[in-house]
Amino acid sequence: MDLQRTILIVGLAVVGYLMVLQWNQDYNKPPELSTTEVVSVGEAPVAQAATGSSDAPVLESDTVVDHGSAASAQLITVTTDTLNVTIDTRGGDIVSVALPEYPKVKSQPDNPFVLLENSQNRLFVAQSGLTGTDGPDRHGHPVFTAAKTSYQLEDGKDNLQVDLTLKTDKADITKRYTFERGGYQVSVDYLIHNTSDQMWRGNFYGQLKRDNSKDPSSEFSSKTTINTYLGAAVRSNEKQYQKVDFDDFASKPFKETVEGGYAAILQHYFVVAWVPGQEQQNTYQTRVVNGNNIISVVEPVVEVKPGQTGEAGAILYVGPKNQEVLAKLADGLNLTIDYGILWWFAKPLFELLKFLHSILGNWGWSIIALTVIVKAVFFPLSAASYRSMAKMRKLSPKLQALKEQYGDDRQKMSQAMMEMYKKEKVNPMGGCLPILVQMPVFIALYWVLLESVEIRQAPFILWIHDLSQMDPYFILPLIMGASMFVQQLLSPTPPDPVQARVMKLMPVIFTVFFLWFPAGLVLYWVVNNLLSIAQQYYITRKIEADPNA
Repeated sequence: MDLQRTILIVGLAVVGYLMVLQWNQDYNKPPELSTTEVVSVGEAPVAQAATGSSDAPVLESDTVVDHGSAASAQLITVTTDTLNVTIDTRGGDIVSVALPEYPKVKSQPDNPFVLLENSQNRLFVAQSGLTGTDGPDRHGHPVFTAAKTSYQLEDGKDNLQVDLTLKTDKADITKRYTFERGGYQVSVDYLIHNTSDQMWRGNFYGQLKRDNSKDPSSEFSSKTTINTYLGAAVRSNEKQYQKVDFDDFASKPFKETVEGGYAAILQHYFVVAWVPGQEQQNTYQTRVVNGNNIISVVEPVVEVKPGQTGEAGAILYVGPKNQEVLAKLADGLNLTIDYGILWWFAKPLFELLKFLHSILGNWGWSIIALTVIVKAVFFPLSAASYRSMAKMRKLSPKLQALKEQYGDDRQKMSQAMMEMYKKEKVNPMGGCLPILVQMPVFIALYWVLLESVEIRQAPFILWIHDLSQMDPYFILPLIMGASMFVQQLLSPTPPDPVQARVMKLMPVIFTVFFLWFPAGLVLYWVVNNLLSIAQQYYITRKIEADPNA
């Protein structure tokens, strides 16, 4: 009995410690400083052919040389069913993107979440251009011209093209944005018509620039917000998904040439990524310029003969972390939906949850159905554990008698206990299994609810309007604590008074931890506890009523 309780207490202590660490990371993370001024977005990479290779461009400097006056630049708005975009004709950069399908807060459905912006609060923009030998962005951003200042995807149309034009001394260049209905990927293509009598050479580059402001998801929640990973990610030669923290951009900059790949910046539920051609060698690099974090990709050299027209470009994804879409764009990009070390279990768990949602139409009921399925799968194992606990409970008077018989002689008492366990065919370790079985499911579901944009602002019933946020009235955590207390009543009482007091405190400790957990996760734990109570009550009463058990 002492061994069993010791293992249980150690296990619960470890779980509690991990929860404290996770709570501290999620809720007690010090806020990062946000910018207070609008930062210039004109810092473009300059590329030239690396020594001995015309296919491996190298970033040189960030000198800004304007190709036009500031007054000549203007902002262009583009509206589709999924994106509200602002393009600056200086460089043709995307300086703002709002997502009308994803409100900032659920109570304001017409106020879209802003993913990219260049404002006093935040700088996060997507830049692209042509650098290299003849690229107009080699020494700074040129100013394009556009036929209109406003574009909108018309009803019945599946795509929208926005052309920006530029004339240089060697080429006529069209920067073409293509927006798709229902999509968050934007094709960015350069059409280069060589008007000179010499070969035109240049490289397409795309880069994401972000300051160190905090994740905007935390600004639009009335509840305590969970902080997930905010930073960059790339596909390296060694990993399909490699995180690159903003803190490492200056101290340990990343630079690698990879076949295919992507350059992304992640935040809670959303991702922005440049996806170049996947069958070519692309160079990725991180750096810090004027306090801003920049991750860029430079494609191989494009050569255009005199009088000919060449093309270069990439896909820009700006939107939610949709696993199916991201997986089709680039190998490893879907891993930006980071389920942690239990990804191998969390991913099928999410697929099952999504399947249940397709039937039930509500994520809360889907979580309940998932809990029932998981409980059914582990029913035989749980039943064996509860039978062991019931037998231990039945033996409690005999254990108490042994304690009184041997007093403080722990060695003799332990020997007597082991002999009794052997005679009664009781496994003192059996009661540990329910907790051990639940924890992987719990942790995997934690990350599923944390990372899946489908759960964002998903309602359940009554007072639960957002399963991804904590219960606003703490009702579910209190029910969860009460259910844990009932489970303790059905469990054998430890003979050691200190252990007994510690076990009685566990429902209180867990309730405090769960106060700030997502309501969907607490819902899973509550339903799991209720099913466990029913199963444990039935088995306990059956064994206690059977004198031969």
